[in-house]
Amino acid sequence: MKHLTLKLTLAAGLLGSVPAFAQSPDTAVFGRIRHAEMNSSQIPKIAHYLTDVSGPRLTGSPGYKRAANWAAETMTKWGLANAKLEPWGDFGKQWELQDFSIIMKTPYVQPVMAYPTPWSASTNGVQQGEVTIITPAQAMDTTYIAQHLGDFKNKFILIAGSSGQSKDNNFKPLANRLTDEELANMKDMYMVTADQMNQAKGYYKIINRVDVLLKSSGALALISGSARNNNGTVFVQGYSEFKLNAPAAIPGVSMAYEDGQKIKRLVQSGQKVELALNIKAKTYTDDIKGYNVVGEIPGTDPKLKSQLVMLGGHLDSWQSATGATDNAAGCIVMMEAMRLIDSLGLKPKRTIRIALWDGEEQGIYGSYNYVKNHFMGTDYKLKPEQSKVSAYYNLDNGTGKIRGIFTQSNKAVMPIFQKWLEPFADLGAKTVSDKNTGSTDHLSFDWAGIPGFQFIQDPIDYETKTHHSNQDNYDHLQIDDLKQAAIIIASFVYQTSIEKDMMPRKPLVKKPYVFDGL
Repeated sequence: MKHLTLKLTLAAGLLGSVPAFAQSPDTAVFGRIRHAEMNSSQIPKIAHYLTDVSGPRLTGSPGYKRAANWAAETMTKWGLANAKLEPWGDFGKQWELQDFSIIMKTPYVQPVMAYPTPWSASTNGVQQGEVTIITPAQAMDTTYIAQHLGDFKNKFILIAGSSGQSKDNNFKPLANRLTDEELANMKDMYMVTADQMNQAKGYYKIINRVDVLLKSSGALALISGSARNNNGTVFVQGYSEFKLNAPAAIPGVSMAYEDGQKIKRLVQSGQKVELALNIKAKTYTDDIKGYNVVGEIPGTDPKLKSQLVMLGGHLDSWQSATGATDNAAGCIVMMEAMRLIDSLGLKPKRTIRIALWDGEEQGIYGSYNYVKNHFMGTDYKLKPEQSKVSAYYNLDNGTGKIRGIFTQSNKAVMPIFQKWLEPFADLGAKTVSDKNTGSTDHLSFDWAGIPGFQFIQDPIDYETKTHHSNQDNYDHLQIDDLKQAAIIIASFVYQTSIEKDMMPRKPLVKKPYVFDGL
């Protein structure tokens, strides 16, 4: 999630009226949930299986299927109802990395730090060749590329910018928590407009054209040495190569900034630099569908059990690590919240449904298509089930503890959430912001006129180190923070399920922007 990984602002309108009253939260149950989590948490076990055991969870990959099947089977063992993989529609190509190696061979032998790009083509064995350098601007200039095709044959093309990286960055803290002042002055976060989305689509089209040109040149691979890939952290993600109609491209690699700059300096001083690269990847179309994971705790009230309270986070990840903070963390917490409610024998009046989303990293595909399938089609016509969802709660901002909640400009829910957060002030969660946050799955529900909320979380080192990088592993999870989040979310979900009334809604936008992926 985040940045221009490119989810969008699915904005949703003006505000509803404040309800006359909301019942006081069941603090006794909140206390039982807290005690159970602090004394018998399953979060470390869930985290281990979704990350270490499942491996990378690239959409459509065997790793994603391992995690999804484990989650469904585990929720069934816990006693949840209807736990299963639910297809949401067609996604595209499956991709599995089977072997990878890269090393500098001349002017001397030395390992380099690099990772294959998701959906990269294979090299057909170890390929050794000389490195040529282009700048980031040249890499996006199809005219320049076309004029220099003859220079690229049997070469590794390294995109390396200037060495003017600010040394001050090395002295800034990588991780932090939100201060009281920052919480009091929350602004809209991670919002991507329709214009920005269209610009990104144009950017990706250029990348696709460059890939086709470079493949025609006979180049061995395209290597990115981004300045962001520093201090041992390499950010690795793909673009639209998963699509069935995506053109065949050359192998792709992301390299550590320091290795890229060393190679660039060697080439510029007249040294011949050769690399040896092997990428063995399987790309196939045996099953082009995408799958969400769902499960339920049935409601117990005869009049309310047909209504829903939903919670979720995205299960898919990128390839260079095991997607611990983005976003196994959210799925771990949501699964644990369901386990807590069920294991304590609580009796929700409304049915509680968990959904672990697929395809979020490529454009909130899983949640958006789920919403289209269940609640509102692209013709903006509401389906009967839409009116039965009280709220959707999402977690997808890393591993940090919950500090509050965004209301997505729904002022009517603010006094309700303020009351519900009071028992958790000692855990650091007390902020209710009327601001919006974007770039993840709650937007799909907001688009369909369903109250959808993302919690405010401490950033820790999410943006600086783990987000979409080779560092996004189990050891960067803050287990105690995840326990805190599970306590709060289980309490919010349960309280929503027993409220007399459904959560207040904003008026539905008559013709919202429809997201159709990248």
